Amino acid sequence: MKAVPWAKSVENAGLKAENIDTQAEVQLEKAGEGFEITASHLTLTATVPGADNAKFMEIANAAKAGCPVSKLMKAKITLDAKLQGS
Repeated sequence: MKAVPWAKSVENAGLKAENIDTQAEVQLEKAGEGFEITASHLTLTATVPGADNAKFMEIANAAKAGCPVSKLMKAKITLDAKLQGS
């Protein structure tokens, strides 16, 4: 999940993120003659004034579900999201 699409999701909810940190850890496995990504774990930490944890998680999960890269991958994708300053 890139920060830019996630920030747009926050804007669409009527909020503005002050700080966004996203990271992705992927699992790469041998498949035939090449390799494939079999899993991706996303970590999102953000400061969003006016958001409670429930709203933050709703936005984060919706952004993950709507991510075009996530839809393209056949891998298991997990997400840890943390709202700072709540």
